[in-house]
Amino acid sequence: MAANGSLRQRNGKAPEPTTGNLKSNKQNAALSQTEDSKSSGSLVNLVICVSGIYAAFLTWGVLQERITTTNYGTEANPEVFRFPVVVNTIQSLFAAILGWLYTAKTRTSPSDKPIFPSKKIFWPLALVSLTSSLSSPFGYASLAHVDYITFILAKSCKLLPVMFLHVTLYRRKYPFYKYAVVALVTAGVAIFTLHQPAGSKKKGSQSGNSTYGLMLLGINLLFDGLTNSTQDDINATFKPYSGQQMMCALNSMQTLFTSAFLLLSPYIAQTGLGSYVGMGNNAGELYGAIAFYQRHPTILYDVLGFAVCGAVGQLFIFYTLSIFGSLFLVTVTVTRKMLTMIISVLWFGHSLSGMQWVGVACVFGGIGIEAELGKREKAAKERARKLEAEKRGA
Repeated sequence: MAANGSLRQRNGKAPEPTTGNLKSNKQNAALSQTEDSKSSGSLVNLVICVSGIYAAFLTWGVLQERITTTNYGTEANPEVFRFPVVVNTIQSLFAAILGWLYTAKTRTSPSDKPIFPSKKIFWPLALVSLTSSLSSPFGYASLAHVDYITFILAKSCKLLPVMFLHVTLYRRKYPFYKYAVVALVTAGVAIFTLHQPAGSKKKGSQSGNSTYGLMLLGINLLFDGLTNSTQDDINATFKPYSGQQMMCALNSMQTLFTSAFLLLSPYIAQTGLGSYVGMGNNAGELYGAIAFYQRHPTILYDVLGFAVCGAVGQLFIFYTLSIFGSLFLVTVTVTRKMLTMIISVLWFGHSLSGMQWVGVACVFGGIGIEAELGKREKAAKERARKLEAEKRGA
């Protein structure tokens, strides 16, 4: 057999491929197809996440402005709906239901994908629900003590507390370019906001910024950052825990927290604490909202539309969070805010100053740099993984 094999090689005929070579070639081909599929799937997920967040929350923003600025009364007796905790409670209820329906539909068995898979996950989820519930009221309260431009500027710098808490609380390390991108995006939004035409700036209730107002705004930003960073930690610690499971759990708990506040607020308003934080409506926000609806039933359609858009938007947010992480999510939400400003400029025929165009370039330039460098970093990790696998195979 060996002589026949040598004769065939001397006659110039190629040796037949062995079974091992055939298997290796098939494995390489399958691996290549799998990598292409993953790359394509990642791009599809990216498009779905960004498009879904933009569509849902651009509509949500329009309805939010309509609810908070529309005069449902008369010119002589104007009435504007100012019950944010009621609106947030309705939205969180819708989001909890939507998250549960999506989770139930994707289950493979009745015991699959429980909303609370273990006792250990309860307290991190409770912390996120509490910080999310508290964040919005602190933001609204700060507007009574700081001007509007300061509020917008601070909210635009949301990327900074997210990364800060990741580094300090969870000891996470980022490459240098991510810090540079965060600084560039934040600077771009700040430049765009600060250089708005004077006529378009909304003034706050006070001309100056009090220390108390800045403290409230700082607490609001810390709660936002703690919410996002803790969500990342939950995703990393309790795998596999889908975004939809987290969405249902967080919104269920948030609905309980805010409902308890609405029911207890009439009693809190009668105390010294209620007076100190400015709870002037002694009847409580819930009863005030019900009375407003009885006078103006059309408010219900706006609130329900707002809640549905917010719930759908949250579905995309938690899906994005589970795949790409909170830093990418915050980047998308910040740029969505920038896109809202640009659409407003184009739709209503406003003009941008030169410095505002610089801000736009900083934001989208930073996003482009992050996408390109992140792609290269991922490719380098894949090459290193392949080399490691080849060494082990050898």
